[in-house]
Amino acid sequence: MTLFLVTFLGLYGSMHLYVFVRVRSAFSMGSSTSILLALWMIFGIIAPILVRMGEHFDHERTAVAIAWPGYIWMGCLFIFVSLLLAIDILRSVAWLFAHFSGQSLLILSSPRITCEIALVLATVASAYALFEAHHLHVEQVTIPTEKLPSTIPTLRIVQISDVHIGLLYRESRLKALLDAIREARPDILVSTGDLVDGRLSREDTLSHQNRLAALLASVKPAYGSYAVTGNHDFYAGLDQALSFTRACGFKVLRNETVSLPQGISITGVDDPAGQNMGFRATKPPESQLLNSLSQNTFKLFLKHRPLVQPESDGYFDLQLSGHVHKGQIFPFNLLVRLQFPIPCGTTVTKAGSLIHVSRGTGTWGPPMRLFAPPEITIIDLVRK
Repeated sequence: MTLFLVTFLGLYGSMHLYVFVRVRSAFSMGSSTSILLALWMIFGIIAPILVRMGEHFDHERTAVAIAWPGYIWMGCLFIFVSLLLAIDILRSVAWLFAHFSGQSLLILSSPRITCEIALVLATVASAYALFEAHHLHVEQVTIPTEKLPSTIPTLRIVQISDVHIGLLYRESRLKALLDAIREARPDILVSTGDLVDGRLSREDTLSHQNRLAALLASVKPAYGSYAVTGNHDFYAGLDQALSFTRACGFKVLRNETVSLPQGISITGVDDPAGQNMGFRATKPPESQLLNSLSQNTFKLFLKHRPLVQPESDGYFDLQLSGHVHKGQIFPFNLLVRLQFPIPCGTTVTKAGSLIHVSRGTGTWGPPMRLFAPPEITIIDLVRK
C-alpha cells in the first residue's frame, strides 16, 4: 500500500506540476493567480486521499463533497495533460522543422495558443465524458451451441461488471441499470467483479446500503444470479463486500462450480488481489475446476480479469470478464492494452473458446468515460 501511495502521488503530482508550469508560462500569471492555482492543484493531488480517509472514519458526507470535485478534476486533468502533451510533441516537431527549413509554424510555435487549443478541446471532451458515463449501452452477443437441452432452445445471460457502487454510483444510476436488466429479461444474471467500491461505512449499513441491496435483489432471474470477486471487493473489505453482494441476491462463486439442469455449468474464481493481500486460496485452481467438468454441458467461466491461462484454454465455452473498463478515459486504453492485450468485446481464444470482456457498467475514480461507454451485456445461447 505504501508503494502504491508513493507511486500514485509521484505520477499524479507530476501531472499537476507539468500543467502548472505550462499554464503559468503560457498565460504569464501574476503571483496571486499562481498561488490560487497552486492551492487548487494541491487540493487536487490530495483529494483522493481525503476521500478514502473520510470513508475510513465514516464521514460519508464529507467524502462525497470532496469526491465529486476531486474525481471530476482528476478526469479533466488526465484529458488536458494528454492533449497538452500531444501538442507539445507537435511543437517540438515544429521547432525542428523551423530549425532545418527556416519556416516557422506560427500556431504551433506559440505556447499560449497551443495551451488555449488544448484547454478548449479538454473542456469539450470532459463535458462529453461526463455525459457518456451516464448513458448505458446494451451489447448483444449470440452464441450457437449444441449443448442446450432440446427443451431449451435459447438461454439468456445478462452480464454486469465493475459497477463500483459507492460514493458516486448511487440509487439513481442503479435504478437505470436495473431498468435495463429487467427489460433484457435474463434467465441468468452474472456480476464479474467489483460490484462495490470503497468502504461501505457504518453510516450506510442501516439505510443506504440496504436500499441498494434490496433494489438489486428485486431482480430474480429464472435460474439465479451469480457473482465473482474483483480486486476492489478485497480493497473495500472482503467480508462486507461478500455480505453486500449476497444481500443483492447473488451467489458468490469462489473457486467453485454450480451445475444447472438447463445444460449449463457456471464456474467462478477469486480475483488474484486476494492472494496479494494475504488471503489463501483453499479451493482448487481454475484449471483443475474446468478440466473436471463434463464436455456435454455449456461451461460458463466467470473471471474478473481478462486473462486466459494456457492450461485453462479450451476447457470453457465462454469466459466473461471485466476489470479494464476499456481504459475508461481515452487514451488510457492504450496503456491498458499493454497489460491486458485481449480487447473489449468478444474474442476467440487460441484453443477455440470464447471470451467476452465488458467495458464495465459503472466508473472507478472520475465519474467520466471517454470513447468507452458503460455497458451491460446480453448473451443469448441459441441451440443449433
